Amino acid sequence: MTELPTRHPDIILVDAFKRRISYLRLSVTDRCDLRCTYCMPERMTFLPKREVLSLEELDQLASGFIERGVTKIRITGGEPLVRRDIMDLFRALGRRLGHGLQELTLTTNATQLAEHADGLAKAGVKRVNVSLDTLDRARFLQLSRRDALSKVLDGIAAAREAGLKVKLNAVALKGVNEDELPDLIAWAHGQGHEVTLIEVMPLGDVEEERLDQYLPLDAVRAQLERDWTLTPSDHSSGGPARYFDIAETGGRLGLITPHTHNFCDGCNRLRVTATGQLYPCLGGSEQVDLRAALRSEAPQEQLGRALDRAMIIKPEKHNFRMDERGADPALARHMSMTGG
Repeated sequence: MTELPTRHPDIILVDAFKRRISYLRLSVTDRCDLRCTYCMPERMTFLPKREVLSLEELDQLASGFIERGVTKIRITGGEPLVRRDIMDLFRALGRRLGHGLQELTLTTNATQLAEHADGLAKAGVKRVNVSLDTLDRARFLQLSRRDALSKVLDGIAAAREAGLKVKLNAVALKGVNEDELPDLIAWAHGQGHEVTLIEVMPLGDVEEERLDQYLPLDAVRAQLERDWTLTPSDHSSGGPARYFDIAETGGRLGLITPHTHNFCDGCNRLRVTATGQLYPCLGGSEQVDLRAALRSEAPQEQLGRALDRAMIIKPEKHNFRMDERGADPALARHMSMTGG
C-alpha cells in the first residue's frame, strides 16, 4: 500500500460555489448479494472485474484525496464486504487516521457484517451505516429478493458487540414500509441506534414505477408527530440529513430529502465509483476519469489535475425530479454503481 500522505493546505478542494470538499464516498464494488427493488433489477449486470480498481489503486486514490484536504472517507458499494480481501483496504486506510484522515466508515447491508465487525473496529472504524428498510422477514424478502433478514440482524448485533456505533438507513417506500416506519424507529432507538429515513432517488432502471415508490418525508414526519414529539436538532454528521430528537423514544432521527428539501447548498462530498469515475454530484452526469490518471505515466500529477477539473464542473445542485409517471430515470446508472 502507498505511503502516508502529506497534507498541503494550499491545495484543499474547494468548488466553484466556495464549498470545501472534505468527504469522499469511495465505492469498492458495484456487486451486491441483495437485489433491493428500488436499487436494481433482479437480473443485474455487474462490471467485469478487470474494469474495477485494485485495492492498491483504491488506497492510492484515497491518499490523493487526503492530500487535498479530505478528512472523511466512507467505503461504499454495491456491498463493500462482498469484495475479496476488502479488510486489507480498511487496515491500510486505518493507518491514515490521525494523519489527515479523521474518520473512516462504511455503508453496508450487514449480511456479511458479523464476520467483519471485529476487524473493522480494529482497523479504526468507529461507526457503520446499515441499510435496513423493514424488520418483517416476508417484507424483507419482498424488498431485497433474498431471505437474509436474520443475517442482517446478526450483523447489527455483532457490530454493537464490537463497539461500533450503528446508524440505520431506511428508504421510505409508499405502500411498502410506510406503515412500519414508526416501529422500525422505535426498535432502533431501543437498541441504541440512530435512524435516517431517505426519499427514494430516481437512479437506474429498476423495473418498477418510481413515482409509485416515492413517499415524501414531509408526510412521514407529519404522521410521526401525531404520536411523538420531534424537536429539530443541531446535530450534524457531515452529510445531507436534517436531524430531530424524539422525546418519547429518546433517540435521534435523520431525514434525507433530495426532493422535498434540497440539501445541496452545503454539499461537501465527492463520489468515486469502483472503476475510478469521479462524480461530483450524485444527481449529475458530470464525471472525471481518475482511473486513467492513476494508470498514467505521471499518476500524482494527473490525479491532481483531475481533482482540479472536478472542482470546476461540480454543479450547484442536483436535478432530481419525481413528478412524471413513466419517465426514464434521472440517470441511467444505478445507485450501486455510484456508491450512494
